[in-house]
Amino acid sequence: MIAVIRPMDSFLFYPLRALAPGARFFALLLAIVAGLAPLAQAAAGDAPVANAPSTSPKIYKYMRGGTVSFSDVPPSKGAYVVYRPSCFACNLTSTVDWYSTRLHLQEFADEIKLAAQQYALDPALVRAVIHAESDFNAQARSPKGATGLMQLMPGTARLVGVADARVPGDNIRGGARYLAGLMQRFKNDVGLAAAAYNAGPEAVQKYAGVPPYAETQVYVQRVKILLQRYKDSAHG
Repeated sequence: MIAVIRPMDSFLFYPLRALAPGARFFALLLAIVAGLAPLAQAAAGDAPVANAPSTSPKIYKYMRGGTVSFSDVPPSKGAYVVYRPSCFACNLTSTVDWYSTRLHLQEFADEIKLAAQQYALDPALVRAVIHAESDFNAQARSPKGATGLMQLMPGTARLVGVADARVPGDNIRGGARYLAGLMQRFKNDVGLAAAAYNAGPEAVQKYAGVPPYAETQVYVQRVKILLQRYKDSAHG
């Protein structure tokens, strides 16, 4: 999802022996999925795109001692919500094998080619971001308003001149325009541009690099994997 910098919640990790068996497993799973990256912060419960995997275990988000906590087991007392990733490639517990999952090589070929040419982008990068954002689901939409293939927020859509983000060609054009601006701002660094697409350019500027948000870090890793695979398919 494209977003202006979003508030991020803190992860609270207890010593593993103090956790219930299910929570211990979940804590280890998060560490593995996030590549042992810093898990000091995580995205604050954005809604998923329409086709986010439904087989992933639920993650419960709740307050404990004034701190936002996450677990695979709902708390016995107090209110909680189910945390949901903000995009297809943002899911911390995704079971997708990003090195072998099917690529979308033919879908929206003309629209992607035109947008890439117009904004001097590698078509493989546009495909990688679309794949990461919505898995090429043109109907993807979150309750917060992120819409379409490149998950444009209403404000971003207006910024890049897209009147109706539900139209695939316009959505791709607008997303490519925004992505091109990020690539220019961050001197063609794909990792930083992808991080900015996910967490907002101000977050990247603040941390002088990929922000220490688990969701953003796995997103950047997966965009890079997809980008290389789309590049290889173009030359194969």
